[in-house]
Amino acid sequence: MEFIRTEIEGLFIIKPKVFEDDRGYFYESYSRKKFLEQGIDYNFLQDNESRSKKGVLRGLHFQIPPYAQGKLVRVLRGAVMDVAVDLRKDSKTFKQYFSVELTGTNKTMFWIPPGFAHGFITLEDDTVFSYKCTELYYPEAEKSIVWNDPDLNIDWGVSEPVVSDRDAKAPLFKDFINPF
Repeated sequence: MEFIRTEIEGLFIIKPKVFEDDRGYFYESYSRKKFLEQGIDYNFLQDNESRSKKGVLRGLHFQIPPYAQGKLVRVLRGAVMDVAVDLRKDSKTFKQYFSVELTGTNKTMFWIPPGFAHGFITLEDDTVFSYKCTELYYPEAEKSIVWNDPDLNIDWGVSEPVVSDRDAKAPLFKDFINPF
């Protein structure tokens, strides 16, 4: 498992060692020991999975303290462009985003610690997205920022994605009261 630091502190791209032969493949998708070696010391409390058609955008979602979530995300089938936005007020990369393509073929994973908004857009039909969370889901702590916020200026690669009513009506970043 290779941990690649990004230009935003705390975000890691994780590339597993995949062993393939004529039977199929095997890889280690999580190792607490290897995460600890990188200074990532969280317990995962909940796993989630979604399936979406091409062009679906989910996000930008997060939970506020004391229920802020870290997420280890990956794609089981299909492809996404995954995005994390730094919400940490004291961070030198506050309000910046990082994106990475995750696919069922490349098996790349993305570690997003607490203090980030998260979203993704599907690049293929029948995409299955999986994420491990460091905190349980608490509806009262769930927040979002609108996907096309002009201050964040995220290049999603599409102009009219399929979004939920909730995501379409999410508040702007400038109206967000930041607890991070």
